[in-house]
Amino acid sequence: MLRDDLWELGEPVLRKVNDHPFWSGLRDGSLPDGVLTYFVEQDTGYLLPTFGRALNRCAAIAVADQHAELLTLCAGATLASAGRLRAAFDELGPKMDQPARASEPPVDPAVQAHCAFFTATTATSLPAAIGGVLPMVWFNLHLSNAMTATTGSRYQPWIDAYDSGSGFEQAVEQVLVMVDEIGADCTPAERDRLITQFTLGARHELAFAELVVRRDNWAVRQSS
Repeated sequence: MLRDDLWELGEPVLRKVNDHPFWSGLRDGSLPDGVLTYFVEQDTGYLLPTFGRALNRCAAIAVADQHAELLTLCAGATLASAGRLRAAFDELGPKMDQPARASEPPVDPAVQAHCAFFTATTATSLPAAIGGVLPMVWFNLHLSNAMTATTGSRYQPWIDAYDSGSGFEQAVEQVLVMVDEIGADCTPAERDRLITQFTLGARHELAFAELVVRRDNWAVRQSS
């Protein structure tokens, strides 16, 4: 199945993302103060809204009705999650000694590039669009599962709020079934394009974790 080929390509990148100081720091509590605030600002202010709209564009060009319905549901859930997570952080941040988030933060250049990728990949063809959006869905499930398997982090309140629940795992499985079905109908060129965009999307997921650390290093240098 196509998902097996994609997993072979994506799993090494996912391992790097999962082991990254941002995600590992959330799990073990070592993440410096302020980094989570910046993540929430960029994730909920820019990345999630753009991703939700990208899923809606996928739905608009889907051939099968059941695929369009699934993508529309995923888009709605993604857009709703941005507001839910902002509200959760505003409540929980002071309890974790995190600085308040800015109401209108400037977009990080790396996040802007990530958002531009979602817009571009969903403006071409359905295989390219699906390949481009899949890493964020698939990786987020594994990252969320890794976080919720840990206990005792000083970021535990946020980890609990970030967890999308068992329904998310079922939704991701439905997305993977859809990917296999789309892959079965692809021409060889379309399949190659899907895989290429999946690879690029996976790299953006790693870059998103890295940008938060770069921002923290910049903040430390400025204060020293």
